[in-house]
Amino acid sequence: MNKPIHAGLRGVSVGNTAIASVGDEAEGLTYRGYDIADLAAQATFEEVAYLLLYGHLPTAAELVDYTDRLIGLRTVPDRLKEVLERIPASASPMDMLRTTCSMLGALEPEGSPTETNARCVTDRLLAVIPAILAYWHHYAGSGQRIDSESGERTLAGFILDRILGGRPDETRRRAMDAALILYAEHEMNASTFTARVCAATLSDTWSAVTGAIGTLRGPLHGGANEAAMALIERFDAPEDAVDEVNGLLDRQVKIMGFGHAVYKVSDPRNPLIKEWARKLAESPAQRRLFGVAEAIERVMREKKDLFANLDFYSACTYHFLGIPTRLFTPLFVCSRVAGWGAHIAEQRSDNRLIRPGATYIGAQCRHYIPLAERT
Repeated sequence: MNKPIHAGLRGVSVGNTAIASVGDEAEGLTYRGYDIADLAAQATFEEVAYLLLYGHLPTAAELVDYTDRLIGLRTVPDRLKEVLERIPASASPMDMLRTTCSMLGALEPEGSPTETNARCVTDRLLAVIPAILAYWHHYAGSGQRIDSESGERTLAGFILDRILGGRPDETRRRAMDAALILYAEHEMNASTFTARVCAATLSDTWSAVTGAIGTLRGPLHGGANEAAMALIERFDAPEDAVDEVNGLLDRQVKIMGFGHAVYKVSDPRNPLIKEWARKLAESPAQRRLFGVAEAIERVMREKKDLFANLDFYSACTYHFLGIPTRLFTPLFVCSRVAGWGAHIAEQRSDNRLIRPGATYIGAQCRHYIPLAERT
């Protein structure tokens, strides 16, 4: 009997989830029933991480307790710092995160694969990954050893403070909060599916997240905002971008940051992050780059009928915040670990080993020939 084939598992539901709804209600996005636009406009990332992991928005007291908990979990162990200092500056920051996540799992074993333990490990990762990223970024770049102490209580403020070396103003803090919220979760994407497959074997949360980081490292999943920034920075004016992007499309060169595997008409996150990019474009050079980005967006819509996804204008947002381009995808990890952890806990709540089939298309009825008789 021929099995139906769904290449890339497109259109296949692999299970139930109460965490996120993607593409429903006119291509919207919700986290546990809350519209992404409301969360990005009003919540902090800590509120959203709590919502994803614990199922409800925190009360004021719960948010204070949760924020205090994350602050207390920021410390990078000395033995992990030794590992970080051995990773060459030329390495991909994603390789660094994949390696250190695995190492941290060896230093701090999870124990039994329970929902509670998944949430505890995820809280640790939410708190410590930005500190790890900042430590390696500064040590690899200048040999400076920084600590995890910061006057910034929120993860958004902490990231900007530790990476850029100065406390951000409220506009920049809110912009980073919004970006983290928009990247926090997206249903059964490639890295989340990887995490759930790993968790389904009753492996530990550290292994599941390490696998997810490795999956996100691939340019067809993470990294599109880095490629988008590299393209945007090439042009001195919008008209230059129009001419060259048209030429790239004529040569069938893929332009990163456009279209989506699930959304068919628009990405509901794009107008939200685009508005933050617009707000942050203060200098003439930044306004020029934003104009270039808009010109590319128009060409892609007019010539290919493709819409900008979250990655395209997040590139501008991060750039205008002063974030180095090579750290864009690691910031994706800082955010998406909340969604990964929620899915790992959900997988454990009603676990079944994930084992899809495949359609065999190889040779049939071959007979073994003894080695001496082969020519």
